[in-house]
Amino acid sequence: MKSSDEQPLLSIGEAAARFGLAPHVLRHWESVGLLAPARAVAGRRRYGRDQLYRIAIILRAKEVGFGLDDIRAIMTAPNPATRTDLLRGHRADLARRIARAQTSLDLIDCALGCEHEDLGACPHFQAILTDRIAMTAAPTTA
Repeated sequence: MKSSDEQPLLSIGEAAARFGLAPHVLRHWESVGLLAPARAVAGRRRYGRDQLYRIAIILRAKEVGFGLDDIRAIMTAPNPATRTDLLRGHRADLARRIARAQTSLDLIDCALGCEHEDLGACPHFQAILTDRIAMTAAPTTA
Protein backbone atom coordinates (compact mmCIF):
# COMPACT_ATOMS: atom_id res chain seq x y z
CA MET A 1 0.00 0.00 0.00
CA LYS A 2 1.28 3.46 -0.90
CA SER A 3 1.74 6.14 1.71
CA SER A 4 -0.25 9.35 1.31
CA ASP A 5 3.03 11.22 0.59
CA GLU A 6 3.77 9.24 -2.56
CA GLN A 7 2.77 10.70 -5.88
CA PRO A 8 1.64 8.37 -8.64
CA LEU A 9 4.10 7.90 -11.48
CA LEU A 10 2.86 9.06 -14.86
CA SER A 11 3.44 7.44 -18.22
CA ILE A 12 5.23 9.47 -20.89
CA GLY A 13 1.89 10.17 -22.57
CA GLU A 14 0.31 11.36 -19.32
CA ALA A 15 3.29 13.56 -18.44
CA ALA A 16 3.43 15.05 -21.94
CA ALA A 17 -0.33 15.70 -21.95
CA ARG A 18 -0.09 17.49 -18.60
CA PHE A 19 2.13 20.09 -20.28
CA GLY A 20 0.51 20.09 -23.71
CA LEU A 21 3.50 18.40 -25.32
CA ALA A 22 3.92 15.47 -27.65
CA PRO A 23 5.67 12.47 -26.04
CA HIS A 24 8.53 12.69 -28.53
CA VAL A 25 9.52 16.04 -26.98
CA LEU A 26 10.11 14.35 -23.62
CA ARG A 27 12.05 11.58 -25.34
CA HIS A 28 14.24 14.19 -27.02
CA TRP A 29 14.85 16.04 -23.76
CA GLU A 30 15.86 12.73 -22.22
CA SER A 31 18.24 12.02 -25.11
CA VAL A 32 20.02 15.36 -24.59
CA GLY A 33 20.38 14.82 -20.84
CA LEU A 34 17.63 17.05 -19.48
CA LEU A 35 15.34 14.34 -18.12
CA ALA A 36 15.96 10.98 -16.47
CA PRO A 37 12.60 9.34 -15.86
CA ALA A 38 12.38 6.17 -13.80
CA ARG A 39 11.89 2.94 -15.69
CA ALA A 40 9.10 0.51 -14.92
CA VAL A 41 8.32 -2.93 -16.23
CA ALA A 42 9.53 -3.45 -19.81
CA GLY A 43 11.59 -0.25 -19.60
CA ARG A 44 8.60 2.09 -19.83
CA ARG A 45 9.31 5.63 -18.70
CA ARG A 46 7.60 6.75 -15.51
CA TYR A 47 7.53 10.42 -14.50
CA GLY A 48 7.34 11.37 -10.84
CA ARG A 49 7.11 14.72 -9.14
CA ASP A 50 10.82 15.58 -9.57
CA GLN A 51 10.68 14.95 -13.32
CA LEU A 52 7.49 17.02 -13.64
CA TYR A 53 9.29 19.92 -11.98
CA ARG A 54 12.21 19.48 -14.38
CA ILE A 55 9.78 19.62 -17.32
CA ALA A 56 8.27 22.81 -15.89
CA ILE A 57 11.76 24.31 -15.49
CA ILE A 58 12.66 23.44 -19.08
CA LEU A 59 9.44 24.95 -20.41
CA ARG A 60 9.84 28.15 -18.41
CA ALA A 61 13.47 28.49 -19.46
CA LYS A 62 12.52 28.01 -23.13
CA GLU A 63 9.82 30.68 -22.76
CA VAL A 64 12.46 33.25 -21.83
CA GLY A 65 14.78 32.28 -24.65
CA PHE A 66 17.12 29.66 -23.21
CA GLY A 67 18.30 26.99 -25.60
CA LEU A 68 18.45 23.33 -24.58
CA ASP A 69 22.24 23.49 -24.26
CA ASP A 70 21.94 26.46 -21.90
CA ILE A 71 19.27 24.71 -19.85
CA ARG A 72 21.38 21.57 -19.57
CA ALA A 73 24.43 23.61 -18.51
CA ILE A 74 22.43 25.30 -15.76
CA MET A 75 20.72 22.12 -14.59
CA THR A 76 23.95 20.12 -14.52
CA ALA A 77 26.29 22.83 -13.21
CA PRO A 78 28.92 21.18 -11.00
CA ASN A 79 28.28 23.63 -8.15
CA PRO A 80 26.07 26.57 -7.16
CA ALA A 81 28.74 29.16 -8.05
CA THR A 82 28.94 27.92 -11.65
CA ARG A 83 25.14 27.87 -11.90
CA THR A 84 25.00 31.41 -10.50
CA ASP A 85 27.51 32.66 -13.07
CA LEU A 86 25.52 31.09 -15.91
CA LEU A 87 22.25 32.52 -14.62
CA ARG A 88 23.70 36.01 -14.16
CA GLY A 89 24.61 36.16 -17.84
CA HIS A 90 21.16 35.00 -18.87
CA ARG A 91 19.51 37.39 -16.43
CA ALA A 92 21.36 40.36 -17.94
CA ASP A 93 20.28 39.31 -21.43
CA LEU A 94 16.67 38.84 -20.33
CA ALA A 95 16.66 42.26 -18.60
CA ARG A 96 17.84 43.87 -21.88
CA ARG A 97 15.11 42.07 -23.84
CA ILE A 98 12.46 43.11 -21.30
CA ALA A 99 13.59 46.74 -21.54
CA ARG A 100 13.34 46.62 -25.35
CA ALA A 101 9.91 45.00 -25.13
CA GLN A 102 8.73 47.66 -22.67
CA THR A 103 9.92 50.40 -25.02
CA SER A 104 8.02 48.72 -27.85
CA LEU A 105 4.91 48.51 -25.68
CA ASP A 106 5.24 52.21 -24.84
CA LEU A 107 5.51 52.98 -28.56
CA ILE A 108 2.36 50.98 -29.34
CA ASP A 109 0.47 52.64 -26.48
CA CYS A 110 1.54 56.05 -27.78
CA ALA A 111 0.41 55.15 -31.30
CA LEU A 112 -2.94 53.92 -30.00
CA GLY A 113 -3.57 57.30 -28.38
CA CYS A 114 -2.31 59.40 -31.27
CA GLU A 115 -4.80 61.37 -33.34
CA HIS A 116 -2.30 62.77 -35.86
CA GLU A 117 -2.91 61.93 -39.51
CA ASP A 118 0.78 61.07 -39.90
CA LEU A 119 1.99 59.03 -36.93
CA GLY A 120 5.59 59.90 -37.77
CA ALA A 121 4.81 63.60 -37.31
CA CYS A 122 3.47 63.13 -33.77
CA PRO A 123 5.84 64.81 -31.25
CA HIS A 124 5.11 62.20 -28.57
CA PHE A 125 5.78 59.35 -30.98
CA GLN A 126 8.99 61.04 -32.14
CA ALA A 127 10.13 61.51 -28.52
CA ILE A 128 9.88 57.78 -27.89
CA LEU A 129 11.90 57.08 -31.05
CA THR A 130 14.65 59.60 -30.25
CA ASP A 131 16.76 57.04 -28.36
CA ARG A 132 16.52 54.62 -31.26
CA ILE A 133 17.66 57.26 -33.74
CA ALA A 134 20.63 58.08 -31.50
CA MET A 135 21.65 54.39 -31.40
CA THR A 136 21.64 54.02 -35.17
CA ALA A 137 25.06 54.41 -36.72
CA ALA A 138 25.33 57.08 -39.36
CA PRO A 139 25.63 55.62 -42.87
CA THR A 140 29.03 55.84 -44.44
CA THR A 141 29.57 57.19 -47.92
CA ALA A 142 32.13 55.77 -50.28
